[in-house]
Amino acid sequence: CNKAMTPFSFRPLSALFRLYVYALHGCLCEVAFTAVYDWCSTRDRRLTGHSSLWALPMYATAIFFLEGLRARLLAQQRSLPVRLTTYTLFIYIWEFSWGVGLRLLGACPWDYSAHRYNLKGLVTLEYALPWAVAAFIAEQHVIKNSLRIRLKSD
Repeated sequence: CNKAMTPFSFRPLSALFRLYVYALHGCLCEVAFTAVYDWCSTRDRRLTGHSSLWALPMYATAIFFLEGLRARLLAQQRSLPVRLTTYTLFIYIWEFSWGVGLRLLGACPWDYSAHRYNLKGLVTLEYALPWAVAAFIAEQHVIKNSLRIRLKSD
C-alpha cells in the first residue's frame, strides 16, 4: 500500500494557550512556595499550599509580559544579572499594581504587613530572591519552551 505523503505544517502555541500555560505554572509555583514557606514555621507535613483564583490572570499576564521583555533584553544581549534584576523589578511593579486593584475590590488575597520591608502590605523586599529565582525559571524554562512548542496544523 503506497499512500502519498502529505507534508505537515506546524504552528507555534497561540498567545491564548501560552497564557493558559503561564497561569497554571504561576499557580503551581505559588502553591508549592506557600507549602514550603508554611512548613518552615509549622512543620506541617501535609504541605498544604494555597493560592487564589485571582492568581490565574495575574500570573498569566505577568509571564506573558515577561515573554516580551525577555525577547527585548536578549536582543540587546543583556547579561543574566541585568535581566533578572529587570524581571524582579517588573514583578514587584506587577504585584503592587494587582494588589492595589484587588484591594480596591476588597479581594486582595495577600498581606505582607507583618514583613519588615513591605510597601503598604502589597509587596515585600523579603521575597526579592524568590522572585528572582521565579524569573530565572520563567525565562530559562517556561517561556523558552512554551515558545518552542509546535502543534500540527490541520
